[in-house]
Amino acid sequence: MANIADDIKSILEFYQALGFERLPINPPSPPGGQGGIKEATLKALREEIGDCKRCRLSEERTNIVFGEGNPDARLMFIGEAPGREEDLQARPFVGEAGMLLTRLIEKMGFKREDVYIANIVKCRPPMNRDPEKNEIESCRKFVERQIEIINPEVIISLGRISAQTLIGNSGLKMTTIRGNFFDYKGILLMPTFHPAYLLRNPKDKWLTWSDAKKVLDRLKKQS
Repeated sequence: MANIADDIKSILEFYQALGFERLPINPPSPPGGQGGIKEATLKALREEIGDCKRCRLSEERTNIVFGEGNPDARLMFIGEAPGREEDLQARPFVGEAGMLLTRLIEKMGFKREDVYIANIVKCRPPMNRDPEKNEIESCRKFVERQIEIINPEVIISLGRISAQTLIGNSGLKMTTIRGNFFDYKGILLMPTFHPAYLLRNPKDKWLTWSDAKKVLDRLKKQS
């Protein structure tokens, strides 16, 4: 190892003596460009989570649901927690509510693979109950890191818990915050209803579409 270091030092000194400020080579770009770097970083984050036992949600889960989509997405959707189908398939939003979200994504002019989809917590709460405060606190650093890596232009938070967690205010009500932009560390955040809520209250689908159109307008302006 010492011989290799000495050889590198000699080469650098040789080029410095010739007047080069840097080695006259062009390093190859990583596969996939910036997206490739992000994909590798997300993979490393998933490996860091491992077979997570940080909170009691691990006791009854089948799979950790990390998230999926385009690592270089302009738009990110963040829900609250996996449901039964998500727990079985280890993928976010693949049940009935997930199909509704997919239709919204397509109506916005995207495909699922164009956006990135994740949840605040990565394991299914028993009986689909709301994740508890300590469970959110054990897991939120991972979704925050996902956001940091992907660095989308806009986040759409799905449901009350997602919005409250990202905005940092547990007293917020969906009926008053949805449809309004908030700031999440310099990224636009649009809270809207969770697809599961819309399955129970289909009359409010037009409100979510109104929120989505505001997001589309912002994305067009930022193009």
